[in-house]
Amino acid sequence: MNKTIRRASVFTLLLVLALLGRATWVQFYEGQALADDKDNRRNAIETYSAPLGNIIVAGRSITGSAPTKNSDLKYKRTYTDGELYAAVTGYASQAYAPTQLEGIYTDLLNGTDNRLKSVMDTLTNQRADPGNVVTTIDPDVQKAAYDALGDKKGGAVAIDPKTGRILAVVSTPSYDPSALTDANTAGTAWKKLTTDPEKPLVNRALRQPLPPGSTFKLVVAAAALEDGLYSSVDERTDSPNPYPLPGTSRTLDNENPSAPCANASIRVALQYSCNNVFGKMAVDLGQDKVKAMADKFGFNDDKLDVPVRAYTSVYPSDMYPSETALTGIGQFDVTATPLQIAMVSAAIANDGKLVSPHMVSQITNSGGDVLQNYDDEAGTKEIVSSSTAEQLQSAMQTVVEKGTGTNAQVPGATVGGKTGTAQHGENNSQVPYAWFTSYGKSDSSGKEVAVAVVVEQSDAARSEVSGNGLAAPVAKAMMEAALKD
Repeated sequence: MNKTIRRASVFTLLLVLALLGRATWVQFYEGQALADDKDNRRNAIETYSAPLGNIIVAGRSITGSAPTKNSDLKYKRTYTDGELYAAVTGYASQAYAPTQLEGIYTDLLNGTDNRLKSVMDTLTNQRADPGNVVTTIDPDVQKAAYDALGDKKGGAVAIDPKTGRILAVVSTPSYDPSALTDANTAGTAWKKLTTDPEKPLVNRALRQPLPPGSTFKLVVAAAALEDGLYSSVDERTDSPNPYPLPGTSRTLDNENPSAPCANASIRVALQYSCNNVFGKMAVDLGQDKVKAMADKFGFNDDKLDVPVRAYTSVYPSDMYPSETALTGIGQFDVTATPLQIAMVSAAIANDGKLVSPHMVSQITNSGGDVLQNYDDEAGTKEIVSSSTAEQLQSAMQTVVEKGTGTNAQVPGATVGGKTGTAQHGENNSQVPYAWFTSYGKSDSSGKEVAVAVVVEQSDAARSEVSGNGLAAPVAKAMMEAALKD
């Protein structure tokens, strides 16, 4: 063999070895990554080769599967009352990545979760029958919130304070997830939804933090009572009206200039929503103590999973005293979701203890056997003492009985609440956000509920935008539905 042929042979052998090496690498090292790639159509074909498991509300499936025509994807997802439950279910689409509960429990719902596999499934590497997600949602409370919000842009959450079970998660305007399920038609619907200026795909209940306005005064009041700055909600405070913002020439005024806010007690200050009292109270406590209390309620928690991950509610740090004063009334850089504000009321209503909020009760296999019970796993932590909680409950009741929250009164129930009207835009140039948070306790059945509502935008005139006028009626409807016998 001459030198040229020998070199060509060696070179050819090296090429063959390189190809074999590359094939081995792809087969044994990159195979799983390729199989899991979102652009691998085989995954979609496998996922939609059979009906998916279902998301269940009060014993009824609000999802389903329907056969397709002329497609290698044999089934597509369907939804019952899709717009009503979109903030809970999210969507499972042949074209786009799933969201909300559909996304979190993808493996369970398509049968690839290892907990679903029998011994035979494991041996044969077959996909198991899909499991189901059992939610904590109360359909009556969900519908009450959705109907009461109507054509207003906003969000609402209801929680059972005793158990942490989330009874309602509503975001408006909503959308029908069914529009996104079919790969052949999803593109048009996606473009319409993503270009809509009202942003219907945004979950305003869990993932739209906004300035909470005066609802945050409950957190400041809790900090003052726990710290001992004031011994009770009826002790007069040291609060000039208006309050001069430290280090500035500005003052912190009140919406109602005739309200008895000068040196008002916490009860009176909550009743009339006195800015001067809570602005000065935040400064007297100092930002670190206010932040510590906010953190206990759940602010600044970037891993709040219910099990959908809620957007972080924020209480800021490193502020000037004048900025700390503004945080005392839920402004400056304070932000919160309706979920977070509902958690504040839930802890106060539950004698100072916050049970971990969750909107999934159980996950089961196809036969109904429980794979995981989230109700049993819900943890409880003390946020404030029972004495502080009792005093705040009493003061919140005054707000509803004869203060700024009278529209939330529910016959046959004890209701405590707090309004909020948060500034929006530079120098409050845009329509304010209307907030209301409350708890209700049935006088006969012992049922309890805590709610929070935010109305971002409505058809009401700017002068008519208030927590009591826009958000409290929504909260009332939710409480009535939750507390009915």
